[in-house]
Parts: sequence; structure tokens; C-alpha cells
Amino acid sequence: MDRKPVVTRNHPVLTQLEPRSPLSVGNGQFAFSADYTGLQTFPDAYEIPLGTQSNWGWHYTGGHQVFGDQDITYQAFETYGRKVLYPMKPEDKEEAYHWLRQNPHRLQLGRISFRLLREDGEAAGVADAVPVRQEMNLWTGVLHSEFTVQGAEVRVETACDPQRDCIAIRVHSGLIREGRLQLFLVFPSPDMTHRSWSKSVFPDWKQDSRHHTELTEVSTASASLKRKLDEDEYVVKWIWDAGRLEQTGPHEFTLLPEVVQDTGCWSCSVAFAAREAEPQPAEAVLRTSSQHWEEFWNNGAAMDLSGSTDPRAAELERRVVLSQFLCAVHSGGSMPPQETGYMYNSWFGKMHLEMHWWHAAHFPLWDRAGLLRRSMDWYLTILPEARELARSQGYAGARWPKMVGYNGRQTPSPVAPGLIWQQPHPMALAEMCYLARPERSVLEHYKDIVFAAADFMVSYAHWDGDREAYVLGPPLIPAQENHAMNESLNPPYELEYWKFGLEIAMQWAERLDQPANPAWTKVASQMARPRQENGVYLAHENCPGTFTGKNHDHPSMLGALGLLPGSLIDKEIMRNTLLKVKECWDWESAWGWDFPMCAMTAARLGEPELAVDFLLMDATKNTYLPNGHNYQRPGLWAYLPGNGGLLTAVAMMAAGWGGGEERENPGFPQDGSWSVEWEGLKPLL
Repeated sequence: MDRKPVVTRNHPVLTQLEPRSPLSVGNGQFAFSADYTGLQTFPDAYEIPLGTQSNWGWHYTGGHQVFGDQDITYQAFETYGRKVLYPMKPEDKEEAYHWLRQNPHRLQLGRISFRLLREDGEAAGVADAVPVRQEMNLWTGVLHSEFTVQGAEVRVETACDPQRDCIAIRVHSGLIREGRLQLFLVFPSPDMTHRSWSKSVFPDWKQDSRHHTELTEVSTASASLKRKLDEDEYVVKWIWDAGRLEQTGPHEFTLLPEVVQDTGCWSCSVAFAAREAEPQPAEAVLRTSSQHWEEFWNNGAAMDLSGSTDPRAAELERRVVLSQFLCAVHSGGSMPPQETGYMYNSWFGKMHLEMHWWHAAHFPLWDRAGLLRRSMDWYLTILPEARELARSQGYAGARWPKMVGYNGRQTPSPVAPGLIWQQPHPMALAEMCYLARPERSVLEHYKDIVFAAADFMVSYAHWDGDREAYVLGPPLIPAQENHAMNESLNPPYELEYWKFGLEIAMQWAERLDQPANPAWTKVASQMARPRQENGVYLAHENCPGTFTGKNHDHPSMLGALGLLPGSLIDKEIMRNTLLKVKECWDWESAWGWDFPMCAMTAARLGEPELAVDFLLMDATKNTYLPNGHNYQRPGLWAYLPGNGGLLTAVAMMAAGWGGGEERENPGFPQDGSWSVEWEGLKPLL
């Protein structure tokens, strides 16, 4: 397959200001989002923050030990004859509760902007700087921006070093020689200022006394800066062709470029690091970026939909191509990402581990398992925390938390501590890593994650003697989060996932020639079957109003056959359930990953037309912006679980799934309207 035309015909090209669609460059560990000037010159013109974020940049307000778990109130939930404690409500410990929710939070590392001058010497505003054309070259990873300032042309190239957290900027403009183009770097306050993350998405530029910026070294071609924020620090190094740096504010530094040769071209690089920043010259970054992204596109899987006659095919191909790029930039790092990646902070910049599968399961399916393995290793680092969480609740093994910072510590929340569907995720993802590279070394590397997760799962499941089966909950909150903790019993998706995860653990023990925990087999073979009523599955056993009062948020019962093989599921009942969901669900309340989830269920049921309809449903939260991000609502303009879910569903619809029928493109209609050419895709488990 000639891949380059598939990629290049889907480059985002903007010819006007798109306030919800800044474009990003990044490397999986770090990313920089730019406005139409190629930098972050006019942030107020955008609805969405223009972020500069990393995996290592975190901050604790006031210090690392202001509050601890001992400072909050836990609520006791009746759990089959004993009390289990969960931090769900602040009660009389609001300050500690909200501090722990907000800390650590991910840092906005700094803003890199042009200061453009009009002919009269005044600073140019949005009305003076007119966008002409901006193109994200996906094949090279270079962002090309063209605009004019009172008719004078400015051309900018922006790229990210594939190996370093470094931005390269190359500018072509006569404004440089005229002294009318400057660059400045400015740093915001590190604190989260609201208890609600959605009110804290924009950086705070007013609290100058809450942080310190020191210029530690400066010359005619470079400068080094040290940032101090309570007990946290990081450094920045800026190198340039020629110019003069001035400090123009407590946390602002302005660079006045000088043209050395009569080319009208000037370049610089800015590197951020926890300890030692090592920027490379812009020319080197632009070159290595091009090499990196060409290898990315040539070495993974690929799909071409251009031969399709279905009018939706071009849009689906656009989403597929852009989602590959965005997930590599924002979700391909050494930790599970936050739901907005490095765009800006959602939920205080913390990771949601129940979303890790949605962010990353597609990587091995698109023959890029190495990008998944980067974040899988993080579970090994937090395994002691997960073991302690399980022990504190009276369970064996390791319980993975839901909402966490880099350290893996559970965050208090009205919902997060009650979720359980993140528990088998690392097991399924580890199995994908093994299938991508079926070597004993992979089993040895991740076995502690798989086995400790399984030990918790059998400890958590409760034997119901009356029905002679193992049940889940209460207390728990299903993936559909609008259910009460103390009422939820046996949600279908969680039941199926419990069985599936334990069977993975059993397989791994067999592959390693180790004895499996007998309880894994016992619980897996006797899980309760999901409840159905009037021929459809319920959200959980105690929810007769599933399709009336609870027909909003995630229709997660569908995940039991779609994401998963559905060994506990009756296909005809699930078909009825899927059709019922399509008919009566409040789709404005659904989330971006719900649409690919429904598509996967339809595919496994042999309903390819329905799979495509779900995947491309006209719904607000199934919107994909010009930059490729999955829009949800104001405040959540980027939602990477939607992008990742789309890639997983499309791979499955093309390459199939374990135990599925052996035919080409089983999840796409076979009436000739879809021409789906692909190479390198792997089937879903």
C-alpha cells in the first residue's frame, strides 16, 4: 500500500481561526499546542487552552505533604457482613478532600508566543494578524503556519523533537529585519484555583508571588531558566541563531531576534526538563521530526477507504488518520494519559485508569504495541500502592485505583473509588502485548501485574450460595456511573470482564509452567450470568428502569459482547439490547467512546451496517473537530478515549476478533459500498 497519499490527503488545513481546534506537535511524552501563528500568540481568541505539558511536569500546592489519606473522612459501605471504607464524600474534611483531589496536578509549563508590532510600533492584535493558511504535515510532524501582519507575510514552522521535550521554531519574514517580530516566554501560576476541574482549565496568570523564575545563564545565543514552585522545580533552556534576551516581567522573557544572513529566516529551540534541558538546533529537530513520523506511518498498520462509495467513508478515513497521529502524540507516553492528553488539564491533569484501555488498546491492533508497552510498565511502579489499597479494604492482591496522579495513589471522589472495571484492563492490555510479541520475556515482565490483579478479583467476588454463583457488588459503581454504590449488583460488562480477566491469568500461569491460583478457575467458571428482563439486558440486576430513568450516560451493558467475547452472553438478547439502546438512549448524554463501543457490539453480532451507523452517528459527542479531536462539550473540547476507541473499533471491523468468522472486513457492509484496504491490522481478543 502506498501510505503517503492516505496520510497527506488528510492533513488538517485551516484557512481561518478555528477557536476549538489548535494544532499540536509532540512526542508522546510532551506536546505543544499552537494557534494559527504556529505559537501561542493569541490564546484569548481560543475557546480551548493552548497547552505546553509533559508526563514529568507535576505540582503539589503548598508542598507534597500538606494533607494525606489520614486527613479525610471515609464512608463505610456494607459488604456482605463487613464494612469497607471508601473516600466518597468530604463531610467535615472539605479542605483536605479537595486538596487531595487537586494534587498532584499537571503543570502548564509555559507559553511561547510572538509579539508582533504594527507599523506604528503598537502590539498587533488578532485583527491585525490575519490567518492565511495553516497545515499540520502529519508525514513530517511539522506544523506550517502562514499569516500576515498589516499585509506583511510571516511563515512559521513548528516541530517537536522526537526524543526530547523540545520545540523548534523557524520563522521566515521581513518583519524580523524591521524589528517588528519578537518572541516571548511567560510562565503561569502553578495552582489549581477551583475545586471543579472544569473551572480551572485555563492557566492562572495573576499569582506572581506563588512561583519563582530565575534566569541562571544568558548569552547572545542561549539562556537557561530555573522554575521553582513550592517544593517542585523544572528547567528551561532556550537557544537561538542570534538575538538579545530581556526580562520583561516577573515571569516573562522577551527575545529580540537578529538576522545574521540576508535570508529573512531565523530559528530557535526551547527545551523543558525536570532537571537538565538539552535543546537541539531547530534544523536538527525539523530533520529528526520528519524522519520519526515517516517511520511511524510506514511501520504501523494502514487503512485506505478511498475506493468506497458510501459518502461517509472520507470522513471516517480522516478520523482514522488524525486519531493515529493524536494518540501517538498525546497517549503514547510512559504513563496512562489524562483524557485530554497534553492539550490542557481535565480532572486536574490526572489519569483515569478505566480509560487506559480506550486510550491504548488500539496500539497493538495497529501493529504499534511498543507504544502501549511504554505505559504498561507504569503499573509495575505503582504495584505497591495498588497492593496497599486492596489490603486496606480487606482484599488480597492489588486493586488498581481509578483517578490518579503519577504516583498511583487513589483520589477521593464521589464516583472514582467505587469503580471496578479498570481492574482487568492491565490484564487485557498485557495479553495484547504478549500476542504482539509471544515471548516468555513478556510474560515474565508483566506477570506480577496480571497475577496480583487476579488475586484481588477472586477476593472481591462474593459467593452467593442461593444461586450458586459468584456475584459482584454491592457496593460498586458500574461503568455507567449514574448508579448508586450500595444498589449496584452484577452489571453485565463487569461480570464478563471478571471472567475474561481471570481466564487470562490462568493462561499466563500455563504458559509460564506455574501453578495457577485454584480460586481463579473456581471464580471464573462460576460467575453469575447477567440479568435480562423482557428479552434485554439490564444495567445491573437492581435496575428495572434501565431504558427509562437510566437511559443516559454509558450504555455499558453492551461492552459485555463487543469489547469482550461475551462468553456469559446470549447473542439474541444482546441484539435486542443493542436495538433497544439505539432506539431509546439519550445520545446527547453519551460519551465519545460509547459510539465505537456500540459499533463493536454490532460487529460481533453480525450487523455491519449498524456498526457503521453507530461509528458515524450524528451526535454532539461523536463530533471530530478539524484538528481531529473528539469534541464532547464546552470545557471538554478534546477527548482522546473517543479517538482511541474509534481506532480499536475500526481495526476490529476490518481484521476481526478472536473466535469470529473468517472473512475479510467482517464489521463493514458487504454490499459493495465500502472498499476497505488495509495491511498490518491485528484482530481484537
